[in-house]
Amino acid sequence: MNAPYIIKLLTGKVKQVGKPNATNRLDRQWESGMFKDCAEGKIWLGKTGLSGDEVADKKNHGGPEKAIFTYPAKHYEFWRGNLDMETIGIGAMGENLAVEYMDEHSVCIGDTYQFGDAVIQVSQPRQPCWKPARRFRVMDFALRIQQSGRTGWYFRVLKEAYVQGEVELTLLERPYPRWTIANCNDVMHVKKDDVKLTEELAACEALAENWKRTLHKRLNGKKSSIEKRIYGPNKD
Repeated sequence: MNAPYIIKLLTGKVKQVGKPNATNRLDRQWESGMFKDCAEGKIWLGKTGLSGDEVADKKNHGGPEKAIFTYPAKHYEFWRGNLDMETIGIGAMGENLAVEYMDEHSVCIGDTYQFGDAVIQVSQPRQPCWKPARRFRVMDFALRIQQSGRTGWYFRVLKEAYVQGEVELTLLERPYPRWTIANCNDVMHVKKDDVKLTEELAACEALAENWKRTLHKRLNGKKSSIEKRIYGPNKD
């Protein structure tokens, strides 16, 4: 079995694109840090992410629990067919780490990896928002990402250090083998009425606090809509 491998390390500054007065909402002005470029050499990885990397929406993106967004490069073959878009590839999802030999079925909450001199830990799946849809002008792209299960995931940083791409990750610990990213997505988006599974996932100590809050709200009978996250300002 091949060890998980970082194909590319990517960072990007917040970028403003679009036209303020465009008739089509998908063409209107917006800003995002999802436009990433390959980073060469060693880069400092701190508690909130890679040096030189930025997020536009600090309420919903970034921070210690979402320090590094990771996406399997193999998924782009699926998206090229699904979207009929040959140009979509590494970096399109706004990932910091483009990886191979790991995916949502093989990565678990709490998985702890040696990444060069740094140590990182899986914190939560990604819940896609409206910005990939705006970038690629596909209204339901976020929903497609969610329904496909090809969401990617986030790492928190346990030990800061300089890191670089084209290196292997070494698994140090797997405390919650049951809670793969795929299983977490299933509980959050498919088996929403399964109280037992919701309780068990909410009790996973290594799960990010914002996911725990969402699950506890569900257990308390508070239902939330995905419309704002999925479509945002793209839809009337």
